[in-house]
Amino acid sequence: MMTVRERLFYFCQLHQTGLTVSALSLLFLIWPMIESNPYNLGLSNLIAIYAMVVLGLNLFIGYTGQISLGHAAFFAMGAYGSAVGTVSLGWSPWPVMILVALATAFVALAVGLPALKLRGHYLAMATLGFNIVIYTILIQWDTVTGGPSGFSGIPYLAIGSLVFDNEIRIHYLVWTFAIVSLLLSLNLVRSGAGRGLAALAEDEVAAAALGVDVRRAKVKVFVLSAVLASLAGSLFAHCYAFVSPDSFNIFVSVDFVIMVVVGGMGSIWGTLLGTGLITLLPEWIEALDTYKDIIHGLILVLILLFLPQGLVTGIVSAVRTRIALSRGTHA
Repeated sequence: MMTVRERLFYFCQLHQTGLTVSALSLLFLIWPMIESNPYNLGLSNLIAIYAMVVLGLNLFIGYTGQISLGHAAFFAMGAYGSAVGTVSLGWSPWPVMILVALATAFVALAVGLPALKLRGHYLAMATLGFNIVIYTILIQWDTVTGGPSGFSGIPYLAIGSLVFDNEIRIHYLVWTFAIVSLLLSLNLVRSGAGRGLAALAEDEVAAAALGVDVRRAKVKVFVLSAVLASLAGSLFAHCYAFVSPDSFNIFVSVDFVIMVVVGGMGSIWGTLLGTGLITLLPEWIEALDTYKDIIHGLILVLILLFLPQGLVTGIVSAVRTRIALSRGTHA
C-alpha cells in the first residue's frame, strides 16, 4: 500500500503540467491585487502579447529546426487588419480578429509553400525580406495605414457592457489568451504530431523515414505560428488603441527570435521566461534602452556560445547533469 505522501507525489508527477498551468493561472489572477502600478501592469500585459507570438515562433524554430525573421510582419497584419477593419470599415472587433487571423493564415500559406523549400540562412533571408515588404507597405500606404504617423482611434475590445479599457481589465484579457496559447502549444508538443515535429527538428531524413511528411509539417507549424502572431497583433491594437510601423520592424522580429533562443529552443515554458527577460531588461537597466539592439545582439551571441540550448534548457540540463554526477559519486 502506498502512503499518503507517496500518493501525493505520484499525483503531482502525473499531473505536473496541469498543476503548473493552474498555479500560473492563479498567479496572474491575483497579480493585479499584488501589483497596482498601471505602468508595471502594462509591462506584464505586453509580455503576455509578445508571449503569444514567441510561443508560435518557438514551435517553428524549436520543433522544425527552421528559423524565421519575419514574424513581426504577421504581428503587424493582425494589428493593422483589426485597426482598418474596426475603424475604417466599422466592423465589430471580435469577428474582425477572426477574419484577419484567417487572412494571415492564407498569406502565411502563400509565403510558406515556396519559402519553406529553403533551409537555414536562405529561409531566414526570405522571411526577413517578407518583413521588409510588409513594413514598407505600412510606411508607404499612408491613406490606409496612416503611414509613419501610425493609426489611432482603435476601439477597445468589449464583452457586452464589460469594456477592456484599463490595465487591470486588459491584464485578464491578454493573459487569458496567453495561457490558452500556452496550453495549445503544450498539448501540441505532447501529441503524436508533436513527437513527429521533435523528430523533424533532430533529423529531417530520419523523420521522413519514420513517416513524417516533412514539408507539410513545416508549413502547418508556420501557418499556426502566423495565426498566433496575428491574434497577438489584434490584441496589441485593441489594448493600446494605437499602432505604428516602428512596432513591427525587422528589429522586432529579431527580438522575437532572441526571446526564443534565450528561453530555449523547443522549451515551451522557457518561452515565458525568455519573453519576460528580454522585454523587461531595458526597464531594469534604464541606460540599456539607448543600446537595446546592441545588448540584445550580445545576449544572443553569448547564449549561442555558452548555452546553445537556451537559458532555461541549458540551466536545467546542467542541474540534472550535476545531480546525476553527485549520485554517481556517492554511489
